[in-house]
Amino acid sequence: MWLQFAGSALADEGMWLFNQPPRTLLREKYGFEFTDVWLENLQKSSVRFSSGGSGALVSADGLVISNHHVGAEAIQKLGTADKDYLRDGFYARTPADELKCVDLELDVLQSIEDVTRRVSGAVPQDASADEAARARRRIIAEIENESQVQTGLRSEVVVLYQGAQYHLYRYKSYTDVRLVFAPEQQVAFFGGDPENFEYPRYDLDICLFRVYENGQPAHVPHFLKWSRSGPVEGELTFISGNPARTERLCTMAELDYRRDSLYPYVLGRLNRLEVLLTGWSARSGEHARQAKDDLFAIQNTRKAREGELAALYDPALMGRKAEAEQTLKSAFAAKPEFAAALAAYDQIATTERTMAEFSLRYRLLESAQAFDGRLFRLARLLLRSGEESVKPNADRLPEFRDSRRAWLEQELFSEQPVYDDYERLRLSASLTFLVEKLGFTDPTVQAVLAGKSPAARAEELVAGTKVNDLAFRRKLYAGGSNAVNAANDPMIELARTVDAEARSLYATLEVQAEVQQQAHAAISQARYALQGARFYPDATGTLRLAFGVVKGYEEGGRPVPAMTTFAGLYQRAAEMKDRPPFDLPSHWLKKKSALDLAMPLNFIATHDIGPGNSGSPMVNRAGELVGVVFDGNVHSFAWNFLFDGRQARCLCVHSSAILEALRKVYGADSLADELVAGGRNPSRTSGSPRLTRRG
Repeated sequence: MWLQFAGSALADEGMWLFNQPPRTLLREKYGFEFTDVWLENLQKSSVRFSSGGSGALVSADGLVISNHHVGAEAIQKLGTADKDYLRDGFYARTPADELKCVDLELDVLQSIEDVTRRVSGAVPQDASADEAARARRRIIAEIENESQVQTGLRSEVVVLYQGAQYHLYRYKSYTDVRLVFAPEQQVAFFGGDPENFEYPRYDLDICLFRVYENGQPAHVPHFLKWSRSGPVEGELTFISGNPARTERLCTMAELDYRRDSLYPYVLGRLNRLEVLLTGWSARSGEHARQAKDDLFAIQNTRKAREGELAALYDPALMGRKAEAEQTLKSAFAAKPEFAAALAAYDQIATTERTMAEFSLRYRLLESAQAFDGRLFRLARLLLRSGEESVKPNADRLPEFRDSRRAWLEQELFSEQPVYDDYERLRLSASLTFLVEKLGFTDPTVQAVLAGKSPAARAEELVAGTKVNDLAFRRKLYAGGSNAVNAANDPMIELARTVDAEARSLYATLEVQAEVQQQAHAAISQARYALQGARFYPDATGTLRLAFGVVKGYEEGGRPVPAMTTFAGLYQRAAEMKDRPPFDLPSHWLKKKSALDLAMPLNFIATHDIGPGNSGSPMVNRAGELVGVVFDGNVHSFAWNFLFDGRQARCLCVHSSAILEALRKVYGADSLADELVAGGRNPSRTSGSPRLTRRG
């Protein structure tokens, strides 16, 4: 936290809540005053992708912009062996050409309500950890269900400050989402994995969707106006997005566990998955298409975790964290009323040791890392939905509560294609991973393999299951446990084989997490009493506000520019002799003379972001969109644990570059016009061909 370190308040740090914006900080540092209207429009123009990531409404007719890599999963699901939209790109010439996504859902935050007193008041003071966890689960389910019934909005209780506060978030959800435009992945991810998390960058990492209601484009009251000129160096700007997680409030005991156990395990698994899918992709173009989005996600995550582990290996960073923790402990020790906060550190250390004893089995069985693939995921959802649906709503597992029913049914009834060969590959590899981690003689391993090798068992399961059939899933879901039990489906029976142990592991984790949450709540409440409102919670995958300026940095004694240009894109391709992944589509080469080569393409800024901020809109003081966040540089990995703005930066696509590419490369003038005008011309009938073929 920035208040923990002398002099660090000068940094542009903070992932601020929209209902607790940093008004005083911005007024003191930049002379900027929020208005409620400004904040409301930014909040209700911001979008959360169900697949992970952020975006923004940018026209009154429901047009949404995000990153190409955020939309890649949805784009991948629309493709076939004959139509590779990830590779070749897509542009809908007319509204009728907009492609309906298979199962993408977009959420727009409508309101936030502090329900801390109600949640905390439902937990008896003398309750055991198990009783407290059940009581908290029941009241959260009650609040969510009550809100959803009353408002018709998706309602989620969010845990903030590691349990010190609980806020109810209400979302308007759009389930009819259609693809409007996507560039070729060559351009969206120019430089590929070698350039990932590096800077300078030259990526048109954007795509555009449209949300529909009742079969028509949604007419939305809130959207972001488009800045044609974009930002300039040194300009104050703001980011609104959904950072997935940070761990800045973790204690040293928690960081030690991540460094010594969790991260090495995660990286080992990611590395083997990357090797597996790279080899699979090399076998054919169709294999590469099937695995492309998964492989990108694995490579992206692997690099991020490597960077985070490197940060935990940094004595300077860990020294600052240890010093900050000791400073707080000393402050707590000086005041008797903070005795519980001081004792909480030992409680957290104890729970970390306890959870470490069963964490491996939890990851393999309950997190299903031993059963990789869509088929097992569907089988478990069917099995558990039947069992959970007969329980009182408050006693169900979170994903089966009434407030999550729309999500569950969308997941179960998605028409996402399943490729049997690909499923066999992933399941066989993950079953092998299970054997390696638990040992061949482990009773659970023996029950899972059922007397066969991992490869043979995977073959048997994929060949025998019917859960890939949508009609079959609908029938079992409607019929409940009786129908699921009568199906005698091998993949469902596999899920049943490990379900008792997996549920037990979940229950054990829930109790330990409750102890840890109460301990963190004590620390956060004491810290809040000492530091006041200039104290933001860790990221939780919910909407946050960040501020900063467009600014370069120095590395190795040399200045790193704040912006790159179209000219730099062509120069980089030439330097690499147009070898993949630095090759450009042929029409980009042909259109070079038409482009303003001096125009900014990407830029960097000091804003505090995290995973999940991809696709976040950046706006200026007037609330106009000036950029789209698509990455952080390699120095930003440490931000998961500690903010340092000396070299770490977020990377963005410049708003003027997006218009330039749409008009002069893709001939998508009507789409560019909609962005500038904030609405669609009903007579739009022309444009470039629907498919932009790779050169």
